[in-house]
Amino acid sequence: MGWGDKARRRRREGLNWAASDINAAAAVWAAQLPVFVAIYVVSAFDDNPYGSGYGSAFGLMCMLVFAPPVLAVGGLLHAVTHAMPAAELARLVVRRARGPEWAWHLLFVVVLGAGWAAVGVVLVHWSFTGAAELIVGSGLLPALGVAHVRRRARLTGTAMRGRSIWLRSALAAFCLGVLVLVTGSVALATGLIDEYEPPRLSADQLAGVWSGDDGAVLRLRPGGRAELTAVPAQPEFAYDGTREFLPCDGTGTWLPDRDGDHGDEGGGGHEDEGDGGQEGDAGAPDGVVVSLGGCGDETFWTIGGTANRPELYVRFGDPDDGDLRVLTQRPR
Repeated sequence: MGWGDKARRRRREGLNWAASDINAAAAVWAAQLPVFVAIYVVSAFDDNPYGSGYGSAFGLMCMLVFAPPVLAVGGLLHAVTHAMPAAELARLVVRRARGPEWAWHLLFVVVLGAGWAAVGVVLVHWSFTGAAELIVGSGLLPALGVAHVRRRARLTGTAMRGRSIWLRSALAAFCLGVLVLVTGSVALATGLIDEYEPPRLSADQLAGVWSGDDGAVLRLRPGGRAELTAVPAQPEFAYDGTREFLPCDGTGTWLPDRDGDHGDEGGGGHEDEGDGGQEGDAGAPDGVVVSLGGCGDETFWTIGGTANRPELYVRFGDPDDGDLRVLTQRPR
């Protein structure tokens, strides 16, 4: 008896996390991510994808195979570092204060989430506001999941099994994800959501000064003259894997292009000079072919942005996940 027995009793109480609570927190955290991804995909229907696709069939297969175990591990990690510590703090406070335990749990999810966001700011220079919103937002539903399994255990006298929790969460995530995607697709097909369409710019509208990151400046002069300062260009040898692009300076040429044969070479490799007036492939985006002798190959810059804020962009390397470079037109 004495201080040693009291300390051991407190340690046992502090580590006595029910398996159903941990599974609920982990499973709900893992289940909400696919739904959030589906919501993001639908919300991006009217955004410029900058030439990226949804990946190959092999990439989709890899995602289906590896996503479940990755989400499960991530959920368990979140449970032991965020959801359950917050639950433990709520359990300690509710002994001395009024209010439902689940409400205290949500409060400490917010407090700990802000703390983890502050750690991220110090260690990896995250934005505190963005990190706090993401961490806290992803922790609210797991806390409610813990409250649900606890309430169910009190009513039935039996704790839910881990397998049942994970299967129900997976089924809910699948159904909600499909519902979001189907609803978004219907809204897109019926015109409730407008699919993104790049602006169509004439040669006169394209002429001007375009600037981007790392001091890149592209001046498109009327008549086809181009002046480049630190502008990325497609390497001369498309299959040279040592460099995805070259920063080029000098004077070259440019012309509008509507041909649509530019997308298979990772930003360059365009064969047909075109005349800027042909219709070409109706589904292909318009762009600008920029050539500079002595530095890289001719590079196709796709027109993007909006009519009020036009952009030129090119994705070097992997068409789905390459190095994206964007130039924005300066006001005339």
